[in-house]
Amino acid sequence: MSKSIRGLFMDLVGQTSPFPLGLEVEKASGIYVHGSDGTKYMDLISGISVSNLGHGNKKIIKAVQEQAAKYMHTMVYGEHIQSPQIEFARKLTKFLPDSLNSVFYTNSGSEAVEGAMKLAKRYTGRYEIIVCRNGYHGNTHGAQSLMDNEYLSQAYRPFVPGIKFIDYDDIDSLELITDKTAGVITETIQGDIGIKVAGNDFMDALRAKCDDTGSLLIFDEIQTGFGRTGKLFAFEHYGVIPDVLLIAKAMGGGMPTGALVANRDVMKVFTNNPILGFISTFSGHPVSLAAAVASLDELIDSKLIEKVKAKEQLFLKHLKHPAIKEIRSKGLFFAIDLGDGDFVNRVIAGVFKKGILMDWFLYNEESFRLAPPLIISEKEIIIACKKIVEAIDEEG
Repeated sequence: MSKSIRGLFMDLVGQTSPFPLGLEVEKASGIYVHGSDGTKYMDLISGISVSNLGHGNKKIIKAVQEQAAKYMHTMVYGEHIQSPQIEFARKLTKFLPDSLNSVFYTNSGSEAVEGAMKLAKRYTGRYEIIVCRNGYHGNTHGAQSLMDNEYLSQAYRPFVPGIKFIDYDDIDSLELITDKTAGVITETIQGDIGIKVAGNDFMDALRAKCDDTGSLLIFDEIQTGFGRTGKLFAFEHYGVIPDVLLIAKAMGGGMPTGALVANRDVMKVFTNNPILGFISTFSGHPVSLAAAVASLDELIDSKLIEKVKAKEQLFLKHLKHPAIKEIRSKGLFFAIDLGDGDFVNRVIAGVFKKGILMDWFLYNEESFRLAPPLIISEKEIIIACKKIVEAIDEEG
């Protein structure tokens, strides 16, 4: 007897853990993922902050189809002039501060982080990189060098040298930033520790310290970008402008792509001494960038970002249960703290049976993650909260 699709998946497709969720996907539309058995699941994690506009957006699909019919890959990134790359950069930079006027495309968020590390070193002539503890910046070797979680890192040492760690939202720790520091990389809002939002005084002091030392300030907005927190980018909440902005995930509307954004005077160091300072074959893929253009247009035209705060408040109103210790949130980015890792795992499994997709955090086993598509309706929020509360009751 031939193996099931599940069996073939486990045998033939490289695995990331011994216990994948294993949902066999038939299709996805709106905020729902449909299993092959006909079960419909409410996606409350957006593929980890990717599907901000939900699944199956018709304008994005049309853009992908039309671009694929014109041309796909024609040459390694940076050599051919391709209109989707230009159009996305033109539209994105309209919404950014004037200093962020040059977009360098990558395949992913991790690759954007790698590019930022190289850019900081090349621009400053220094090699020291400072990063905040409990941050997550990707899983390639350079990006994982920025991770201080010993369990996840121990098997892959030695890492890139010259990495130092400071504490997020701790002004005193900024003294570690000196004139030897090439760049400081931090998530604008820390995600995988279970949603941690820094105070304005910390961000102001961080910006001032980087200015004083000539270090590049690099904000990782790979999870928080494109409306997730109620602003197009989370740094807008602080009024602090980074030297380099890292984006990916929701950027492509479901297609793989990423970028680093900086001032063109900084970015141009990749082009000389040596040339090809940072290069990747498939970066800026025209189909992915056509999707990114359509996604950005839809995000802005729909005014979804303006509705995020009200939807956040609706979740907070209806997610009430004595077992919930704390809810930390910024826009539609939540950590629901239950105080016990086993309890969290039971609740995640319990809501899955009720047709809801949730997830955990890398560095906080006592909380579960919610990051629903921005298109989620008020009615869907109330239904989701009701099922989550029921699962907490049943699994407690």
